[in-house]
Amino acid sequence: MPDFRLYFVTDRKQTNGRPLVEVVHAALDGGLQAVQLREKDLEGGELYRLASALRELTARYQAKLLINDRLDVALAVDADGVHLGQASVPVSTARQLLGLQKLIGVSTHSLDEVAAAAGADFVVFGPVYFTPSKAEYGDPQGIDQLRAAVQHSRMPVLALGGIKLAQIPEVLATGAHGIGVITAISAASDPTQATRKLLENLASFRGSH
Repeated sequence: MPDFRLYFVTDRKQTNGRPLVEVVHAALDGGLQAVQLREKDLEGGELYRLASALRELTARYQAKLLINDRLDVALAVDADGVHLGQASVPVSTARQLLGLQKLIGVSTHSLDEVAAAAGADFVVFGPVYFTPSKAEYGDPQGIDQLRAAVQHSRMPVLALGGIKLAQIPEVLATGAHGIGVITAISAASDPTQATRKLLENLASFRGSH
């Protein structure tokens, strides 16, 4: 089970022109414990260099770094795990290559995909609300589908997609383990403060239940 409840998924095109490493550093200052490096358009060498920089940074803060899809890059920088999409290698194959100590997350958009992710450490389910970055996956899943995913999953479920501070109680009331965010941190004018507020809201809801 992941020991984090806030999962920052990177998108260097959503940082308002700031270097991605700078934004991640600021979020780590705010208490962030887990980052997924998801820059699908980068070539291997460039992705490796960015992953190396983030590995050094996250290690300093004792935070987790997962690499989207690229098991080779994850192994090369000794990341904490990988995040798989529906077109990635099967969870069982990733587990054989990475071993039991590494984390495996899987992106899911339906109950069938949640079931097929058996063997992963956690799944991300969404988009819960409308968000431009996930528009390609169709209409938002909504809270009821998120609740169904939580009930059907043997793994912790992180909710993703357009989640704002005010929606955290509604999301966590489904039984979701936590949330994944992209622009809530990357596009924030102050990523440190934005991260801090997200973590405070996550903690306060859990404390009241």
